[in-house]
Amino acid sequence: MRVIAYVEGASDKLGMEALLRPLIEEKRQAGVDIQFFESPKGDRKTSVLTKVPIRAANILLNDPYAVVVALPDLYPRNKPFPHETVDELTRGVAENFRNALRQKRVGNPAELESRFQVFCFKYDVEVLLLAAEEGLRRRLGISSITPQWRTPVEDQDHDRPPRRIVEQLFREHGTKYEETYDLPLIVGTADYQELAERCPQCFGPFVRFLTQLQGS
Repeated sequence: MRVIAYVEGASDKLGMEALLRPLIEEKRQAGVDIQFFESPKGDRKTSVLTKVPIRAANILLNDPYAVVVALPDLYPRNKPFPHETVDELTRGVAENFRNALRQKRVGNPAELESRFQVFCFKYDVEVLLLAAEEGLRRRLGISSITPQWRTPVEDQDHDRPPRRIVEQLFREHGTKYEETYDLPLIVGTADYQELAERCPQCFGPFVRFLTQLQGS
């Protein structure tokens, strides 16, 4: 089985590869190849929500052993179609995939729909940094953090998504957040199962989906 997961950008890809390295290796040995890819060119979120469903239809029609995952950020809202919640986002992406299948006149779409999965980061991938508080503290060189964010960490909002919190935290400690360096560095030292438990709304279900995959 081949799992092709599309995320928005390079930091998301590097972060997932670093955090999920043990799971990726475990699944590889069991016959499941999990790979992360950046979204097609253009606006990153729009690409995942509109171009990836079309790409997924092409992949799944040509590979009966493939599974495609769309894994965008929930933030920002209403881009490129109206949505504020996880359910609204996933429904919209699923509908884009069904439209792609209709345009290709697929006779039995149900089997393909079962191999296209939509998850998201709530509200962006930096939610994992708030969950990985120990690694975040080490990166900043401080002994403790008084969280200035909501818990559970997935309970932030569109007005103050996790990335803005992380950027402010780095500034307060005299440095700049560099997403492609800091994200994989910090989450790469974390236990993905612990972060899944701390992010039970969106990231947890994605990890659970991967762990349940069986080789073919």
